Amino acid sequence: MTQLSTPRRTRILPSSPADQEVVRREREVQQALEERCSPLFERFRTTLIETHPNWFIAIDPDSEDYLLAPTLRGLTEQISQAHTGTHEAKLMIFRLNDTGTCGRLWV
Repeated sequence: MTQLSTPRRTRILPSSPADQEVVRREREVQQALEERCSPLFERFRTTLIETHPNWFIAIDPDSEDYLLAPTLRGLTEQISQAHTGTHEAKLMIFRLNDTGTCGRLWV
């Protein structure tokens, strides 16, 4: 009886130090975006939580505009229509509830 040998699966390339640098920079960008969006969310939340409880809100800190939708899928569709062709994080998504979180998502 012939036994088939399966090669052991390993990483093709070792982790690159540059990858960690990219991750660090992306986190800094996300934290800066959160610092700019959080005060706006607190301001909007007080008025919108009564009329749109548990809806999702995406906030643009530059223009102070926001998008609302009852589902995350609906909100992401609105975002993709409004911000076509950009891959840079410009909006932050929150949930209109007591804590503002259902997990923070950066788009």
